[in-house]
Amino acid sequence: MYKVLIIDDEEPLREAITILGDWQGLGVEQLLEATNGNMGLEMLRQHKIDIAIVDMKMPELGGSELLQIVEQDYPDLLTIVISGYNDFEYTRQAIRSKVVDYLLKPVNRIDLNAALQKAVDILEAKRKKESEFINKNITLNMSLPKLKEKMYFSIIERSFKNQSNEAFLPLIGADTAGNYFVAGHLRVLNLEQVRKERFYEDSDLLHFAVTNVINEISDDQLQAFSFLSPKGEREYIAIFTMKGGYREDAAYRTLYHMKKVASSLKELFGITVAAGLGQPYGDIMDIAKSYDTAKTVLNSVDLLKLKGSIVANLSDKIISKDNPSLTSRMPVIRIALESGNMNHAKSTLNEFTKKWRDSDGFSIGEADRTLQEFIILLNDVASELNVPLERLQNEGEKGLRGLGILGDFASFGQFEELLNEILDRYSAEISKVLAGDRSSVLGNIKDYIDNHYFENIKISLFTDKYFLSREYLMKLFKGQYGYGIHEYVQKVRMDKAKDLLGDPNLKIQDISEMLGYKDKNYFSKAFRNYYECSPTEYRIALVEGEK
Repeated sequence: MYKVLIIDDEEPLREAITILGDWQGLGVEQLLEATNGNMGLEMLRQHKIDIAIVDMKMPELGGSELLQIVEQDYPDLLTIVISGYNDFEYTRQAIRSKVVDYLLKPVNRIDLNAALQKAVDILEAKRKKESEFINKNITLNMSLPKLKEKMYFSIIERSFKNQSNEAFLPLIGADTAGNYFVAGHLRVLNLEQVRKERFYEDSDLLHFAVTNVINEISDDQLQAFSFLSPKGEREYIAIFTMKGGYREDAAYRTLYHMKKVASSLKELFGITVAAGLGQPYGDIMDIAKSYDTAKTVLNSVDLLKLKGSIVANLSDKIISKDNPSLTSRMPVIRIALESGNMNHAKSTLNEFTKKWRDSDGFSIGEADRTLQEFIILLNDVASELNVPLERLQNEGEKGLRGLGILGDFASFGQFEELLNEILDRYSAEISKVLAGDRSSVLGNIKDYIDNHYFENIKISLFTDKYFLSREYLMKLFKGQYGYGIHEYVQKVRMDKAKDLLGDPNLKIQDISEMLGYKDKNYFSKAFRNYYECSPTEYRIALVEGEK
């Protein structure tokens, strides 16, 4: 909707314009009047006028002088000139002032509305253009952080192409000489806890809070830009840009800034962080080197000494010592899991963690690698035991949130707890599967022995097939049937021997071979040990019994 101001000293003309104009059809919501040029200027100051209809010949302040003032002070105002004189000077001023139209008195309805329509069309075109411009700027401003994030990450990944992205370098201060750039790598150590307790499971809100704190704690000289790392939901990348100054000053100010960030995150949201900082560089492309250093510094933080948030740089001690790997103890842990002996599995695990606790140092990086390795090794065990990995991913209140990810730990004690929690989850799922399969497995083994008693049956045949340890399988079989596997093979053979000895047409040697004994004497000895009589004596007793 528009506002129109009529500036004319003649009341009849103002009234005629008021009557002739199609104000509603043109979208004019307010029509104002001024009786002279000075009053017109005052109303322009008081109201936001869109279109002014100006009489060129007025006392005190004429139309020509008024247009000159309007041209300077109100460049966006559209004007329509009305004059009773076909005077060249008026026309020249109107042209110079870029008026929308020039009307001669007496004004008629058609010409007036045509001039007004022209002005309205110009206003609508301008507003549309301004709206598009604003929308483009809003879109650009909203996408700028994503664009900067993409640029920084491509530099860190060393995939940035200077030629194709040169126009965007000013966005990250890369076009200004004397700037220093520092990369930081930050990890939230208690993400699951704060996401649940402080952010109501809203990950996006948590990420916004972290990056906002990092970015807001800035000043005129040191600017920070941070974003969630695409490689982990606990990891954040921060890029610091210092305008001018010295390299040493950039390192000091960045360290001070990040410590302030760590303190603010803890105070505001209860977030515990560990952060590593790289070295300052004057070339934007060296952010990649600075970030590599930041990751190394973070990964070398000693978990044994970690108490709360920490910010480290190259001046801190770097732990490079490798501690023993869990790989060597996995066979023992596997046997314990197969046999359902969780206490033994945990004691084996805790023996190892004690070695780490008693060592000279155990870094966050080693903890990460150990977690990943432990889950991979447990996955292998679970797969061999036919445990669906999908059930492990989704089991429990939190599950493992996807196999292979890092968990919350802000101390070595919490790291130990996490290892034990992972072991608990795998053990529970393995036990479910083994319990469901146990009866069918044992039944299959018994059926095989019943039908293949004459073969050379070895327990390894079953341990290999069902991925069970020898001791565990023998324990299960005896618990189910009251006999060990070897004892049951012997029982089946001896029961069958009694049946065969009842046939007088079969020789002892034939029976021995039919039962899988290649040596007749060995069969006779085994029979005597089992029944306390020889096969021949047993056959004689059968014949006498029939008499």
